[in-house]
Amino acid sequence: MTSIGGAEMVDWNLAVATAIRLVRPGPDVSRDEARAVVAELRRHAKASEEHVRSFTRMVPDGHEPEDTPVLVVDRAGWVRANVAGFRELLKPLLDKMQQRRAGSAGGIVLGSVGGKVTGVELGMLLSFLASRVLGQYETFAPPTRELPGAPASGGRLLLVAPNIVHVEREMDVAPHDFRLWVCLHEETHRTQFTAVPWLRDHLEGEIQAFLAETDVDPMTVLERLREAAQSLAGGRPEGEQDEGRSFVEIVQTPEQREVLGRLTAVMSLLEGHADFVMDGVGPQVVPSVGEIREKFQQRRARGASRLDVALRKLLGLDAKLRQYRDGERFVRAVVGEVGMEGFNRVWTSPNTLPTKAEIAKPADWIARVHRKADS
Repeated sequence: MTSIGGAEMVDWNLAVATAIRLVRPGPDVSRDEARAVVAELRRHAKASEEHVRSFTRMVPDGHEPEDTPVLVVDRAGWVRANVAGFRELLKPLLDKMQQRRAGSAGGIVLGSVGGKVTGVELGMLLSFLASRVLGQYETFAPPTRELPGAPASGGRLLLVAPNIVHVEREMDVAPHDFRLWVCLHEETHRTQFTAVPWLRDHLEGEIQAFLAETDVDPMTVLERLREAAQSLAGGRPEGEQDEGRSFVEIVQTPEQREVLGRLTAVMSLLEGHADFVMDGVGPQVVPSVGEIREKFQQRRARGASRLDVALRKLLGLDAKLRQYRDGERFVRAVVGEVGMEGFNRVWTSPNTLPTKAEIAKPADWIARVHRKADS
């Protein structure tokens, strides 16, 4: 555990235990139904590989992409995987905080509050998110026996079975079609990272550059965490207008704003590309893709409740929704102008990734990457 002033800042084990204890129960399914869902998701994940590679043409020259495991998990499994990822990514920041003077005001308060309180509050947030995520490509946590990863990168594809079943029932769509549709999106993320060898290190480098510039005392981190936990517990005063501040509002320096702009552009590209691919492949293999897309977009836009709206803003999830929309528009515009092969120049190097401004103006990216290269 990382400590400040002799006290643990985050009790990661307690965060896991709290999230698992508080997470909502999954949909009511029999043991046989659960086994059938897991088996079908594995089949769809495997089938999606060829669909996505064929559509995107993203296979590295000279070798097959690195094979990564597909893990069909429950909500507790998702929590464990993400805590492992957070712990790895945040280690430099927590180490930096540890080096601050133990006698600082933040250190004293954290020393009295302790990592157990922080762990409980983090667990509350994870319990909220664990019932909403359908899947993800997890690339930063080191592989373990319980959570295996690819030999070189450690990457793994997570599909959260109870959440997929819950959403397909809530939207009243064909289960077979919806499960394949979700797998197409997540498989696109796996293809992005396995077919573009430099992408993982580049993204991690940008995140670490952002964290390295963070000059925030421990009290500020604790304050953000408590705001989120209070929102989750309904602890805000009745009628309070402030829906909470996003964690990214910790940004303080011009250097951090530059890094955040680059990260926003990359994430918009990755998410928009995944949406574009699953809609492009969908009509060939998912008969009800039109209905699924329409209902899913409506569900994304409205959220489930006022609490959802508050937490989406606080956790920066509203920005993620914009990334899906803006990134998909960028990919669609570029492919429409220069074709799939032309779009795939985006994966050449970090220098050919779009900027945040270019995400909004695809023609500027085309002018920079294509016209200069072709002149």
